[in-house]
Order: sequence, then structure tokens, then C-alpha cells
Amino acid sequence: MKATILGAGNIGMALAEGLVQSGTCKKQEITLTRRNPKTLAELQKIGYKTTTSNADAIKDADTIFVCVLPQQLNELLQEISAAINPKKQLVVSVVTGAHTNVFKNLLGANVRIIRAMPNTAMKVRQSMTCLSSANATQKDIGMVQSLFNTMGQSIIIEEQMMSAATALCACGIAFFLRTIRAASQGGVEIGFHAGDALKIAAQTALGAASLLTENKSHPEQEIDKVTSPKGCTIAGLNEMEYQGLSSSMIKGIKLSADMANELYKES
Repeated sequence: MKATILGAGNIGMALAEGLVQSGTCKKQEITLTRRNPKTLAELQKIGYKTTTSNADAIKDADTIFVCVLPQQLNELLQEISAAINPKKQLVVSVVTGAHTNVFKNLLGANVRIIRAMPNTAMKVRQSMTCLSSANATQKDIGMVQSLFNTMGQSIIIEEQMMSAATALCACGIAFFLRTIRAASQGGVEIGFHAGDALKIAAQTALGAASLLTENKSHPEQEIDKVTSPKGCTIAGLNEMEYQGLSSSMIKGIKLSADMANELYKES
């Protein structure tokens, strides 16, 4: 497959690496675009094709990955609208808040489009990616899901849930990192050196997540296994809830979802 990645930033380059590692593409079959020629020169040295022209970049592509910021999307779609072939080319967008109708309006009603909401854990093959589509074939969806599965796990959802996915999946990385940081600070408070506290907190968080994914269990089932009557675990949990741990995270996720829905504004 020949692929083009429009906007080879952090997410775009994670996708490029995923395409290569999954065997979907060779580096020379991937074209990358960025506004900075110096960065493109460095990427060209390691085997990728590069260009600053988005229209030129998509000419021979089977799949076009759109990885720009929401405020850059309209200009980009207008730039490639005359060059795209909706019958032969699949568009995969990771642009926050941009509905598939945006692509249909600017690229044609028949454009095959898949929206993807991954997170930065793609870099370590532990992303959670939510996918939705319009006009895409089952073959298209299967190919894209297989690609994202090489970088973690993926799930197909309704498009109306994509803003919610942004909050829980993409922003969620930051939320969980903040809880790990808080746990490590608690570790320092009780006597650990900062480096040791962070290592313990991070590995414990990884273990907790693994219990859920491996056992396919509910958090409360696993919590029950480590809480005993009048014990120190339940005492700590109750204090955290009293201070608003769960309610704060729920409110934060809801606020992020509301804002994600407003990030793209069609001009």
C-alpha cells in the first residue's frame, strides 16, 4: 500500500512507524508532509518520501492520513480537493472534532472516510484507538483497524461518540498520568525518593490496568481482592473519595468531551 501522511507531527510519525512495523508499507512507500523543510529533510534521510505540497503528496496514495490541527483542516482540504480521487483513495482522519460531513462537503459526497482517535501510547504499542466511518468498505475498516491494532487496541464506535472518545481515550492519557504523578508524590510524602516513588507508582498503575484487560473484570472486583475490614486500603480509598477523586475525574472527562466537540469550527 502507498500511504500519505499529511502533517507528520507526533501522531503522524507514530502512524508512519506503525505502517512500517506492521508490514503494511515500506518507508519508501510513505510520503510525509510538514511545513518545515528542515524536518522533512531529516525524515527523507531515513527513507521516507517527503514534500511540502499536500496536493502533490496524495497523487499516488492509496490511503491518505490527515493529521493536522483542527484550525488547519479547511485550508488543507481545499488544497487537496482537486487532486483527490474518492473512488480509489481512502481518507483516515485523526483531526479532533471534525465530522465526516466536513470531508464530504469539501472533498465530495462519495469520499471514503474513517475517523480515528488514538492516543500517544502508540509510541509504545499501547494505544487505545476509537474508529468510526462514512462510505468506507468493510475492507477499508478492516485494514485500518488492523493497522491500529499493531499499536495497541482499537474499537469501532458510532461517530456521535467521537468527541467522548477524544476525552476518555486521547485526553485520558494525561488524566491517568496525572493520577500516577499524584501517587508518586504521595510516595515521596511517606518516605520514598522521587525516582523510586515514580517507578513504583507507574508499575503499580500498569499492573492495575493489566488486571482488568487480562481478567476482563470490573475494577470493583479487583478492588475487593485487596480491601479487608478495617484495613489500610479501604481507609485510603474512602479518604480519596471524600476528597473528590472520582467526581473530579468524571467532571474533567465531561468537560474535555464538551470542549472536544467545539475544537473544529467550519469556516
